[in-house]
Amino acid sequence: MTTPPALLIAGHGTRDDAGAEAFRDFVRELGRRHPELPVAGGFIELSPPPLGDAVTELVEQGVRRFAAVPLMLVSAGHAKGDIPAALAREKERHPGISYTYGRPLGPHPALLSVLERRLDEALGGSARAAQDRGDVTVLLVGRGSTDPDANAEVHKAARLLWEGRGYAGVETAFVSLAAPDVPGGLDRCLKLGARRIVVLPYFLFTGILPDRVRQQTEGWAAAHPEVEVRSADVIGPEPELLDLVMERYREAVAGDLRMNCDSCVYRIALPGFEDKVGLPQQPHFHPDDEGHPHGHGHHHHGGHAHAH
Repeated sequence: MTTPPALLIAGHGTRDDAGAEAFRDFVRELGRRHPELPVAGGFIELSPPPLGDAVTELVEQGVRRFAAVPLMLVSAGHAKGDIPAALAREKERHPGISYTYGRPLGPHPALLSVLERRLDEALGGSARAAQDRGDVTVLLVGRGSTDPDANAEVHKAARLLWEGRGYAGVETAFVSLAAPDVPGGLDRCLKLGARRIVVLPYFLFTGILPDRVRQQTEGWAAAHPEVEVRSADVIGPEPELLDLVMERYREAVAGDLRMNCDSCVYRIALPGFEDKVGLPQQPHFHPDDEGHPHGHGHHHHGGHAHAH
């Protein structure tokens, strides 16, 4: 029986002690839930333990193979560059180790469910049904990055959160490095006619940046008493998050790093589109295709022929 590869969790790091402790707690909880696996976690910057110490801890337990999962919602510079660079350095430091590298967490449907729960909580449970959400505009606030692709991923999460849930709209803003900032995002909601706004931080754990989102929201709300503005909580160490990390671990171990099938309507029951799951995928017929009748428009919609 070969032992399964260890799980190495890579975090951003934060200057916020409570945020760093939330990460360390989360790593400990994963270890408790999976006694069959060595589990360790560390940070790229700002807070202890560094990722290198986590690798050393695993190697000292006799680990030779591990799968690294970034505990990050979005793949920006950290997930694309810093973590692979740190792991390459560890490979030089500990000859004989091998690792695979998993994907970031968002925008997985399980996380969207948690975000929806956070919105329900912020609204006091008054907007559970789609018809009650028609006057609620959500401002999803991401970390913000100099990487356009990372910022686009936050927009993707916002769109997936909007689909099928009945909110008036889900707008996007960023707490640093990218526009619009939180006040700019709130201004935008107001221009779109928003009367009730919930600001939803797209963050895993508490920290300096989510605190800043809340402070800026409160400042803007004080200057706009005509609008109802509420702040929702961060995602937090929910069971969905623990399960999702293990899903990313299993993918990395199996070498099964797929295209964006998590949010694919043909694989996952997304709100309002449940009937599409498992539909056979038909190619689109071009009217000029040989042997196809012209002008009858026999288009089989659902083209999306990923190799699922």
